[in-house]
Amino acid sequence: MNAIEIRGLTKTFGDLAALRELSLRVAEGELFGLVGPDGAGKTTTMRLLSAILEPTSGDAWVAGCHIVKEAEPLKEHIGYMSQRFGLYPDLTVIENIHFYADIYGVARRGREERIARLLDFGNLTPFRHRLAGALSGGMKQKLGLACALIHTPKVLLLDEPTSGVDPVSRREFWRILNGLLRERVTIFVSTAYLDEAERFHRMALLHKGELLACGTPDEVKGLMRGTILEIRSADPRQAARTLRTQFPPESVGLFGDRVHLVTEDPEKAAARADAVLRKEGIEPAGIRPIEPGLEDVFVSVLGKERSK
Repeated sequence: MNAIEIRGLTKTFGDLAALRELSLRVAEGELFGLVGPDGAGKTTTMRLLSAILEPTSGDAWVAGCHIVKEAEPLKEHIGYMSQRFGLYPDLTVIENIHFYADIYGVARRGREERIARLLDFGNLTPFRHRLAGALSGGMKQKLGLACALIHTPKVLLLDEPTSGVDPVSRREFWRILNGLLRERVTIFVSTAYLDEAERFHRMALLHKGELLACGTPDEVKGLMRGTILEIRSADPRQAARTLRTQFPPESVGLFGDRVHLVTEDPEKAAARADAVLRKEGIEPAGIRPIEPGLEDVFVSVLGKERSK
């Protein structure tokens, strides 16, 4: 059974097409990722699926409810956490959770047990009486998640939940999400962090409102054509600039302190790259073929789209 089904979903704002003919399915109990840079259409998709926005065209069903025709009953079955979740800084942790419980109409009977479990789940129990405004970024995200879960939703929609959160808090947040999967909650997450995409059961690459690829992380990596050469040097930025003058610019990417060069002939390209860099006074510290990461795939697929 599909927890989310999207058919040709489109949203325009004047002349701007924020989302174009998006179609995909998310199975019940699946951890699905919507991956792309800023402006890809991730937040628009989340707002459409949570019935905050109405589509220009197309249809979608979440937890069995049509996002337009059944918008009100839909909200009973989903938990939605936006990039800036609406916590009240002048209320305590426990007061914020009770507030959202009242909004969702959570019965008083059994509520305290549910709240206690959520607090324990997110390691928030010691902070239950602390003002939300005094929490760290990671703690605020966990409180936002607790508020989104208070009514036991079937589908959880999380819009870049780890944006701006420190690495330790990010790992803790993912630990909590993995725990929810054991309860058969369907989790639909948007992120700009490609390193997080390895965690998803399946994922969709989105760019400028268009779906570029969809599948498991390994299936998406399979879209990569050619071999990646990893090039190390003391000045990777200058190395990347130099290589772009001698190779197709879309085949050269800067990844931290390494340069990645995509090629169909790795042996010939390695020799040529070495010669080009040495001619410009850049001493390569090493050139070797490596397995592609999802960021390599995204850059490669994006390059193909731009060349059409």
